[in-house]
Amino acid sequence: MVVTVRNEAPNLRRLLESLVPQEPPFEVLIVDALSRDGTFQIAREFAERSPETFRAWQSPGSRGQGRNAAAARARGDGLAFIDGDCIADSAWLARIRQGLARSAVVAGRTVPMGSSAFGELDRVELYQDGNDVSYPSCNLGYRTELFRRLGGFDARFITAEDIDLNLRAVRAGAQILYDPRAVVLHRVRPTVLRFLYQAFWNGYGRKQLTEKHGTLWGHYRVRRLLRHQRSVLAIFRMAAALVGYLTRVATGGDRRLDRSAPGR
Repeated sequence: MVVTVRNEAPNLRRLLESLVPQEPPFEVLIVDALSRDGTFQIAREFAERSPETFRAWQSPGSRGQGRNAAAARARGDGLAFIDGDCIADSAWLARIRQGLARSAVVAGRTVPMGSSAFGELDRVELYQDGNDVSYPSCNLGYRTELFRRLGGFDARFITAEDIDLNLRAVRAGAQILYDPRAVVLHRVRPTVLRFLYQAFWNGYGRKQLTEKHGTLWGHYRVRRLLRHQRSVLAIFRMAAALVGYLTRVATGGDRRLDRSAPGR
């Protein structure tokens, strides 16, 4: 299991405690991006208590960089990704493992915790060759061989690095298996400001996707999106995402994100 964290001290202990009773065998690789709170101390506590199961270290960089570093040290045939603000159902890893026996990529069901107003908003889905590639990396499993063959996450992405990886996996011939019984609870942003801040960077990440992969709008189910995004909060989220998208356009983007660039 791979966990990348930064300033998750209020949440990390509950996540790690939820990983202890998962179906063995497993290892938990925790990469802390130089947190300024007590996050790394919590991770190190678990590593010192169960060094055969938990490994923790610090490394600056993006979420993609942290996950790639952990994946490079992984000893198993499968990688299960989860975030520091999540809690795993007791059968989560078993379901991911069973899914990876059938498919090279497995996505579970992510259930929001927190404000119902935030949690009731749908994901903005994106499809490629019949696969929903927008499943988030807080509840995602990859066969290690495929992950490494794809070059892992593209560390240049600020957000949407999981969508980019899923896109490349599908284009390489993989199918994404969805198992709703692989459940992870994920905390939604606690305030409107932080919620909109997240939406801004999600829009920024969507522009990064188009820079690398070409136009993706034709793959959006726009009619379904508009039908399910009618609340005031949903409209504000779409507006914030649009501002993020246009901010990336205005700043000229990253010319290195061309279509031939490998994900690293």
